[in-house]
Amino acid sequence: MTNHLYDALIAPRAHSAACFLKQDGQPDISFRDFNEMSARMAHRLVAAGVAPGDRVVVQAQKSVGMVALYIATVRAGAVFLPLNTAYTQEEVDYFVSDAAPRVIVCDAAKGAVIEGVAGGATVLTLNADNSGALTEGLADYPATFDSVPRGPDDLAALLYTSGTTGRSKGAMMTHDNLLSNARALCDLWQITSDDTLIHALPIFHTHGLFVALNTSLLAGARVHFIPAFDLDAIFAAMPGATTLMGVPTFYTRMLADPRLDADRVREMRLFISGSAPLLAETHVAFTERTGHHILERYGMTESIIITSYPFTR
Repeated sequence: MTNHLYDALIAPRAHSAACFLKQDGQPDISFRDFNEMSARMAHRLVAAGVAPGDRVVVQAQKSVGMVALYIATVRAGAVFLPLNTAYTQEEVDYFVSDAAPRVIVCDAAKGAVIEGVAGGATVLTLNADNSGALTEGLADYPATFDSVPRGPDDLAALLYTSGTTGRSKGAMMTHDNLLSNARALCDLWQITSDDTLIHALPIFHTHGLFVALNTSLLAGARVHFIPAFDLDAIFAAMPGATTLMGVPTFYTRMLADPRLDADRVREMRLFISGSAPLLAETHVAFTERTGHHILERYGMTESIIITSYPFTR
């Protein structure tokens, strides 16, 4: 048996020198670099006691290290559980008690708080600059890792719902849940290795993590990684990018800026909005200003994307 998700997302380009992650002011990270980073991190998780099926809870700032941790968790046969960075100690306590993780990864600033709710879990730190106990000494681990065999129906991730009808419930995402969704979206949105995605979303929910990153990995596309929504950074990235995934406020804030025009987006082909309804007037205004239509899709934590408009040229 192979590792169903890793073998589709990473293995085909495990030795590729092509750029996967681009960050302003930082060296580009190739698919090979990223594969080696995730291998070393998988060894680190195993050293911390993570076994197949164990939960790895993460409440940390957006970073390359957190993306590598996601893939490392998959490679180790464990279950990735990202938490909103705005969750309170009480909320985190509930999730940790319910999920019973083996390891919890958090910002160093929250280490003492997380220790208080960790139970028997090992707490490791990971900061926005990729420093922390999780990455300390990472270079001492091997750059290769024999991924734990996982089939299509094995768990890959656990995400908690918004809790609109009571306490949040853990939605179980299998390897094939994530992979089949990514395959369908790459087909619908015509994502290929020629694309460069502007990634300014958080990565503690399905949109920024599974929709944006899984499709990019599957297609071999490049990702321009921006730590948070930054209008200047997004506008600066557009001449070298082709796609943007955002929420409605991304587009209303862009429309409020005179720098948004047809010339600014001349290299872009695809604008996607989700996670909340986009007003009709925003659609109309964006098309009038840029000549592009915003493509909407609908999803849920339990199922990722359920339906979407297809991309048409």
